[in-house]
Amino acid sequence: MPAVPTKTGCRKPRAAVRARRVVGRMVFMTIQYDPKARYETEVKETEYRRSPKGRPLMARAYHPKGAGPFPVLLDLHGGAWNNKDRFANQTMARAIAASGVLVVSIDLTLAADAPYPASIQDANYGVRWLKWKAPGWKGDPSTLGILGSSTGGHVGELVGMKPRDPKYSAFPLKEAPQLDAAVLYVAARSPISDPFARFQQAEKMKRTEMMEHTRRYWNPWETIYEGNPQQILERKEKVSLPPLLIMQGSLDDNVLPAMQEKFASTWRAAGGECQFEIFENCEHLWVDKPGPMTDKAHDMVKAFIARNLSKLRRAA
Repeated sequence: MPAVPTKTGCRKPRAAVRARRVVGRMVFMTIQYDPKARYETEVKETEYRRSPKGRPLMARAYHPKGAGPFPVLLDLHGGAWNNKDRFANQTMARAIAASGVLVVSIDLTLAADAPYPASIQDANYGVRWLKWKAPGWKGDPSTLGILGSSTGGHVGELVGMKPRDPKYSAFPLKEAPQLDAAVLYVAARSPISDPFARFQQAEKMKRTEMMEHTRRYWNPWETIYEGNPQQILERKEKVSLPPLLIMQGSLDDNVLPAMQEKFASTWRAAGGECQFEIFENCEHLWVDKPGPMTDKAHDMVKAFIARNLSKLRRAA
């Protein structure tokens, strides 16, 4: 049955959400999250690993000022796998952090340094690293979710689907080898859920630079099918299916809405939960510009976080 996108915000969350979870032998503290809350934040940076060519990969942490503990969000940037860094989504990161979420935006290895699966390996490591660091930053690692934009959404989908894949978890975290990269949810803005279909769209639109970026990242070319979330589901591979939010612009000619609708339908058919939201009269990068639709995206992510924390509370 086809996925039906909604064109309005999701239902209003409870004013405050408390969540408690047992992970292994550790019982994490109760989380209280009010998406309408307002916190002052402070920003700190630290290196979390090095790229294959030795480039420092930095983590930019937005800390709410308060007693905590806070839910945790890992932010993955876009840039066609070739550009951008941890600053790319800072407007969203600041907005979510100000509601009382520990948000950490990380650099990913770019294709010029190493092709697929290097950036997926960074993100997988980043999830495990942030779970390890979160308690010292007043964050609850059991609440960790992913926010990914464009190609960062593609990376986030793969990490969510294959958190224990040996190829993606190739870099050990020696400080906490028992941790895996499983996440509570994935929220994505204009994700590249089908990289091959997006390449075909770039061909159709004669976007030479996008085609070059795609070929540089997917090298050898056959890996574009291996690391393709849409095709992974169609092949019926064994995957995890955390709750997924897809926010899509109706005017996006980079990733067509029909591509996202197909992926949402396939995700649901595989047994997963997918909230698919269309933002009318918005293009691929609408959240880069201030305005009511950008504010709507911020509020939607907060509500999505609140709803998944509510599920933790009911499961506790």
